[in-house]
Amino acid sequence: MTLHTPPPSNIREMPPLQVAFHRTELSVILSLYGRFVAAGEWRDYGISCLREVAVFSVFRRTAENPMYRIEKRPKLRGKQGMYAVIGMDGQVLRRGSELRTVLRVLERKLIRSVE
Repeated sequence: MTLHTPPPSNIREMPPLQVAFHRTELSVILSLYGRFVAAGEWRDYGISCLREVAVFSVFRRTAENPMYRIEKRPKLRGKQGMYAVIGMDGQVLRRGSELRTVLRVLERKLIRSVE
């Protein structure tokens, strides 16, 4: 009987099966989402975890296209930053390496003048 040992594997060499948001990232996103829901602006959300990107989509109504997409692309970590906020028309509103600073573009829309 011959035993074959598998070659040593390095976990860093294997690409991840899918990209997902971490718990701390989701808490920041859901905090912002809750404030917009309380203001009556947003109604629904969806999360997609794909091979190269994780997407948090925000909807005004369930059956329409997303108003905003918050994307996490780890491959862009060293270049443009791995977080991005994308508008309804596909335009990148903000991109960066820190999630809180990228989400400020949406927080400004929450502040309204009171007459």
